[in-house]
Amino acid sequence: MTEAEPIPLSGPELSGREEELVLEALRSGRLSMGPMQDRFERGFADWLGVTDAVAVSSGTSGLHLGVRSLGWREGDEVITSPFSFVASANCLLYEHVHPVFCDVDPFTLNLDPAAAADAVGERTAGILPIHILGWPAAMSELEELASKHDLGILEDACEAIGAVDSDGRRVGTRGNPAIFGFYPNKQMTTGEGGMIVPRDADEAARFRSERNQGRAADSAALEHERLGYNYRLSELGCALGIGQIERIDSLLRMRDSVAGAYRDRLAPLLAEHGSDGEKGLRIPEAERGGERRSWFVYVVQLGDGVDREAVIESLAARGIPSKAYLPCLHLFPHLRELGYREGQFPVAERAGARSLGLPFFSAMSEGQVDRVCEQLGAVLADVSSPSAG
Repeated sequence: MTEAEPIPLSGPELSGREEELVLEALRSGRLSMGPMQDRFERGFADWLGVTDAVAVSSGTSGLHLGVRSLGWREGDEVITSPFSFVASANCLLYEHVHPVFCDVDPFTLNLDPAAAADAVGERTAGILPIHILGWPAAMSELEELASKHDLGILEDACEAIGAVDSDGRRVGTRGNPAIFGFYPNKQMTTGEGGMIVPRDADEAARFRSERNQGRAADSAALEHERLGYNYRLSELGCALGIGQIERIDSLLRMRDSVAGAYRDRLAPLLAEHGSDGEKGLRIPEAERGGERRSWFVYVVQLGDGVDREAVIESLAARGIPSKAYLPCLHLFPHLRELGYREGQFPVAERAGARSLGLPFFSAMSEGQVDRVCEQLGAVLADVSSPSAG
């Protein structure tokens, strides 16, 4: 009997087209700020259905430039979610803006609009919703709140390319600055990289200047008109991005298929353990009403009585990688320094303590999904609560 091939936790889906484009960029001798960048930006904007898009070195750098463009500065407070990747808080701290965390909706795990409304104060300058794990945030409600108090909105769409909100609109097309990310575990990748959807032509010009050390537009000389950063995306990254955006619809369908296979294979575990309680298992939803998830990762929620670390260790011993996804931001040391403590956001903290990311990538086979679910079932049958000794 041969040992089963290891299953990666995630991975990009690349084709000969991406190789062809990268070679084209290499052979051109132009490795930064060249024609691939323009092609990628235009292709992305056309696919999303927006007027313009600005490529940057990462989703994080895009978020930072978005914070600056909205004028958020030291002394301001911005309402956001603690259930997120750390970049959504760090981008505020870069500009000495205070992140005001609020609890999340138990179904979507996105910022709860009612909690956000309760958090608005005299120093509130904006709202930073995250379309977490590919599920669209409650943008209609958050935009109504922002309009009522004259607040800016910056959308963290780094995990949600292709998601559709309750109004039937693709995430990133509502007119707020929106940021997408293209790390290798995302729905599409440029290796490292991101994209900003600007509000208008003036904002796009500012983003293009700031990503290039504040250089003046169309300046052949080393003339700089504002503070800027080295947030450029290389021509090689842009070449990858062109190949990926050309087949993004196919990539999204592949991920839909993998998620559907997981739902089918996990159904027996739901029947055995239920979806709540001490031994329950909750699996992510694909859609609700007009809302539709874009599958970034596949994260289940374990029961309250299940020892997650023991599950992770047992799965690893069986050749199945998994990951706690996501720990709550307000419990990180550098954010606790702002006065946050355990117990403030019970819904987010419960999700953070129960979440488990399973292997998930576009080219994952049904056989691999079968193996993950079979081993997860065996582990859940064996693992007991830490209090059980």
